[in-house]
Amino acid sequence: MWSPVAAYALTYFPVRGRAEPVRLLLSDQGICWTEDEVQKEDWVAGKGDQKKNAVFGQLPRFQDGDFVVYQSNTILRYLGRKHGLSGSNEQESTIIEMINDGVEDLRQKYYIFLFLQNEENKEKYLQDLNTQLGYFERILSKNSNGSKFLVGDKVSYADYNLLDTLQCHLDLAPTCLSSHLLLSGYVERILNRPKVDAYLKSDGRKRRPITPKHK
Repeated sequence: MWSPVAAYALTYFPVRGRAEPVRLLLSDQGICWTEDEVQKEDWVAGKGDQKKNAVFGQLPRFQDGDFVVYQSNTILRYLGRKHGLSGSNEQESTIIEMINDGVEDLRQKYYIFLFLQNEENKEKYLQDLNTQLGYFERILSKNSNGSKFLVGDKVSYADYNLLDTLQCHLDLAPTCLSSHLLLSGYVERILNRPKVDAYLKSDGRKRRPITPKHK
């Protein structure tokens, strides 16, 4: 979703990458934002002030009025707190944080495989992935028998992060959820949310590859 009058601005490369969970959250919540795309070659060459001003020399960058924050998971947590997507009490908030850290662990494994290992280690990676997915399957099973979200009765920022990470893995191995029925139903359930579905069909989403390795 793009709006010239939005208060939020997201700066990232023209890929899904680490900005995609933020886009999913904003879209599903009906929140408008502007998208400032940075070309990788310009970033590497240090053109402009974006890289110089980045707190850790990284994107995404998120701006809410005069407030600017970096680090994808920090952005998710900020939006989660601001828009009521961080649980209904302290315990739920803590569990959501814990799960989101677990999603980050899985995402890191995915990136290491994708950029450093790839096809020669794919079979072992998928074997390990099955174990990792089992952790999230058990988490789902403990909340309304897997019929709702990761925590409680309401979607959280961790759900958007997990959804995107699972979609990355479904692109890698389309049958990876075949033995994880709760996760499979969970993905379908969130993808069918009207605003998520509309975003997935948008031109912006369609033209962005998962990473620069995906063309």
